Amino acid sequence: MIQVLGIFGFLSFGWADVLDILMVAVIIYLLFRSLRGDPTVLNIVLALTILLVLQTVVSALNMRMMTALLGALLDVGVLAVIILFQPEIRHLLNRFAVRTGFARRSGKLFNRLLGIQEEAMGGHSAEELGEAVRAMSAEKTGALIVLQHKSTLEEYMETGDRFEADINRRLIMNIFFKNSPLHDGAMIIVGDHIVAARCQLPMTNRTDIPAHYGMRHRAAIGLSEDTDADVLVVSEETGNVSFVRGGVIRTVQDMKELRQLLGSLMKEE
Repeated sequence: MIQVLGIFGFLSFGWADVLDILMVAVIIYLLFRSLRGDPTVLNIVLALTILLVLQTVVSALNMRMMTALLGALLDVGVLAVIILFQPEIRHLLNRFAVRTGFARRSGKLFNRLLGIQEEAMGGHSAEELGEAVRAMSAEKTGALIVLQHKSTLEEYMETGDRFEADINRRLIMNIFFKNSPLHDGAMIIVGDHIVAARCQLPMTNRTDIPAHYGMRHRAAIGLSEDTDADVLVVSEETGNVSFVRGGVIRTVQDMKELRQLLGSLMKEE
């Protein structure tokens, strides 16, 4: 048994080796946990992990040709994954930054270093938005409204119609009116301005979402998982208002609660 362990170098086992193994194990665990909703990417990562383990084994056994062959396969495989799954990798990194809070902290730091003034929603704009949501809820007008924070939403703005307008309750209600050409999709708000409408948002891959939530809610969850944006959803079937942050849906009970949520967003900015 000692001879077998000696082949793999385990007899000279130090704290650096323990730390090395733990770090690799944590990285692999986080990868599998983050990709569990995407079986295709998960299978590819699993195959690359198996190749990495095999390369370690044959390298310890001093099998030079197999080591070189598996090394070449790993290099090509990693490059292929980066090229083929670039959007998924970007969303994975965004999701990690959002869940750890790195996006908000780093955004504030970089803005201070570069002298960039952050756009925050003012009290009048929050009141106009709240009244528009209240009216659409009473009339059961479906709506999907995105509030941008630190994460840029440029790629989603490009899928819709770009314009610049102050937040106004009548404008918001007209955009989401069922016969309006802009009602289908999401509206994106930055600070005190409506910057885009009819935007397409990424759908979540989660399977634990209750059946009574529709496509708007799934899109809101998907975006809030990939960015730090908050999303307001008005259900077309029930008129219920939902507030979505970090993939978690919260049902807004009344206008007082909605005003509190919008007020807390202004303080965060």
